[in-house]
Amino acid sequence: MLDLLVIMLERVGMIVAVAFILTRLDFFKNMVHQDKLNRKQEMTAILFFGFFGIIGTYFGVAFNTETLHFNSVAMELAVDEAIANSRVIGVVVAGLLGGYKLGVGAGLIAGLHRMSLGGFTAISCGLSTILSGYIASAFYKKGKHVKPLTAFGIGAMAEAFQMGVILLLSKPFEKALVLVDTIGIPMILANGIGTAIFLLIVYNVISDQEKATALQAQKTLRIADQTLGHLRQGMSNTTAQAVCTILYRELQPSAVAMTNTTEILAHVGEASDHHQANSSIQTHITKEVLQKGQLVVVDEGAIHCIQHDCPLGAAVIAPLEQGGETIGTLKLYYPSEKAITNVTVELISGLSSLLSNQLEIAEANRLHQLAKDAEIKTLQAQISPHFLFNSMNIIVSLIRTDPDQARKLLTSLSYFLRQNLEGTTAEKVTLEQELLHVEAYLKIEEARFVDKLTIHYDIDQRILDEMIPPLTLQPIVENAIKHGIKNMEKNSVVNIKMRPRGDVIEIAVQDNGQGIPPERLADLGSNLIASATGTGMGLFNVNRRLVMTFGEQAALQIQSDVGKCTTVCFIIPKKEVAG
Repeated sequence: MLDLLVIMLERVGMIVAVAFILTRLDFFKNMVHQDKLNRKQEMTAILFFGFFGIIGTYFGVAFNTETLHFNSVAMELAVDEAIANSRVIGVVVAGLLGGYKLGVGAGLIAGLHRMSLGGFTAISCGLSTILSGYIASAFYKKGKHVKPLTAFGIGAMAEAFQMGVILLLSKPFEKALVLVDTIGIPMILANGIGTAIFLLIVYNVISDQEKATALQAQKTLRIADQTLGHLRQGMSNTTAQAVCTILYRELQPSAVAMTNTTEILAHVGEASDHHQANSSIQTHITKEVLQKGQLVVVDEGAIHCIQHDCPLGAAVIAPLEQGGETIGTLKLYYPSEKAITNVTVELISGLSSLLSNQLEIAEANRLHQLAKDAEIKTLQAQISPHFLFNSMNIIVSLIRTDPDQARKLLTSLSYFLRQNLEGTTAEKVTLEQELLHVEAYLKIEEARFVDKLTIHYDIDQRILDEMIPPLTLQPIVENAIKHGIKNMEKNSVVNIKMRPRGDVIEIAVQDNGQGIPPERLADLGSNLIASATGTGMGLFNVNRRLVMTFGEQAALQIQSDVGKCTTVCFIIPKKEVAG
């Protein structure tokens, strides 16, 4: 019995060695990597494990119940012979890994093959092999691994079940009893051990695949992080060169190239002496990818390189899309097609989708910025026609009474209008420029409110070179004069204050006018308000531009004490903070 156990363990070792080799093949790696097998993959798995059932039979030893001798397994057994074998290993592992379909399927292949060999246990062994696959499938749990000790127990139990079927069905019973007494314990132990080891080998393949997938995911995320900053600027020679350099460093192919629809934008790696940027696309296959928007793997012939000694022997060409249209290609070159694995193709396909998404986001951001800029320009361009009409009336009246003052006001109005026009093209101006614009406006208003309006400035001179959206301060000052102090007979005061505080500049405009009713205060600046005196458009526009430029933290803050004063204040970041 001990001698037979040693022989059985040797044969199990041979099966395990074959399993170790075959489970490293790409077809098996791809199969175990799937969450759910399709019909073709299921049939492949059944044939694979059924094959192990068959070699488990042939790797066994024939036992003659009359002579009690062991021999090699022949293509046909004598009537007194049976086989000490490891057939159930492949069948049980199939059931544990794939459930009843794989277990019973592999059992049918191995079991029917055993029946074809003959011998007095042909029917009982064949039937028990099929049932062993079904029994093992009862322990199958999707997504969960069976522990090695449990696998040993299931393999041993399946073999013990086979011994029971032999005693129950094989005739004559005396021969069946001799057979089970001789080979039963060695087969139960050997097949239990073999099942556990086989399963460990499969789990090792799965673990390797998971590690490889994790590494690929990590690499993809690293590439995404490095390329995002470049592709935010769109696709150009400069950004393509940067992206190709990153891909070449991370993936280590022979070369990397990017094209638009007409020419090569960048080429990094081998053959860069004749695969050069800014040259027209020559290959038909690249044009086909641009036309069909589908990834292709090509050999040296399809690359069509004019250099006979070009080291680029194969390539994966993937489309780059934007807005549903193919706008370019990503090419990764390799020395030969053998260097391009399924994992490589999947990775490049994923990268092309990733880069396409980044280009899509970049284009969306660009369009959003254009719309934002257009809205800001529209808001900046709005000048009150009433102010212009009143200013012209004042100047006309002064031409007769005080020509010199009329000339000064006309100069101020000219400067004011020029700043309004320039403000429609500039994104930001200095606080000094903004103050000059306000002063030009106030000179005109002071001419209207002679001896009635006083302006106080509290300005820190160190912050005059800080930046602010143009035409921000003047509408606030205009609002203070128009709605705050217009009904006051005298002592109208407007205070303009600008002071640094940490990383921001605090700006405030305060009047000592009639104040704002609480029911209007909540909506002022954030909504347009219909009233007899106006809509609040000026403050609404200013607030909108501040928020769009600097964020919600720059929104107008309005405080009012009815009958006493109103203060409109906001903050803007310093240049080094705003960037």
